[in-house]
Amino acid sequence: MANLIDITTDVQFTEIISKKNSVIVLDFWAPWAEPCKQMNDVVAELAAKFPSLQFLKIEAENFPEISEEYEIAAVPTIIVLKGGKLVERVEGAKAAEVTNVVAKHAKGTSTQKSVSATEGEAKPAKDLNSRLKELINSAPIMVFIKGTPQQPRCGFTRQLIDILAEQNVKYSSFNILMDEEVRQGLKAYSNWPTYPQMYVHGELIGGLDIVKELVSSGELAEMIAEGAK
Repeated sequence: MANLIDITTDVQFTEIISKKNSVIVLDFWAPWAEPCKQMNDVVAELAAKFPSLQFLKIEAENFPEISEEYEIAAVPTIIVLKGGKLVERVEGAKAAEVTNVVAKHAKGTSTQKSVSATEGEAKPAKDLNSRLKELINSAPIMVFIKGTPQQPRCGFTRQLIDILAEQNVKYSSFNILMDEEVRQGLKAYSNWPTYPQMYVHGELIGGLDIVKELVSSGELAEMIAEGAK
């Protein structure tokens, strides 16, 4: 199928996703992961059903820079790009969810909708910043993580949760995997490109490495106490 492409080079990938007016579905997979075989079949079926969309199969481990850019922590992961922007992410072999997501965006490719989205970009950005500020200040100690404290979805998140538990730090958390808008928006808002992110009394502390340094020096406890006064 012409709209289902196996990516073979980084240049090829860059050229394809540079088409800003299209909806592109990225299928990150690995040959050793059994669930990927099922999702590859699902993607092939969707490509046949929606010929107006572009589907790219990307073997995650062969393209580490692309995988890092889209923060691929597990395979299979399906990502939908619309107008060059990431709008959906589905992790795991969730055939029904992927089908629904692709079908939804296949319906939204008209010129009228694209123009409306462009005209409304400034206002949602302002609204998002307000929402991010509220989230950051919703608790004295706030961490933005992949997963939950009970079920961390990446090694860095797990380490941070363990450190906070060891230090008896009371905190609230936000699972960025459940909200793609927050996940992408917070990176720009905080000028910090990775997760987890930790905030103390509304101020960005940083990621895992910085938290480790602050714990070792005793500064973290001081910062928490100082803000509580």
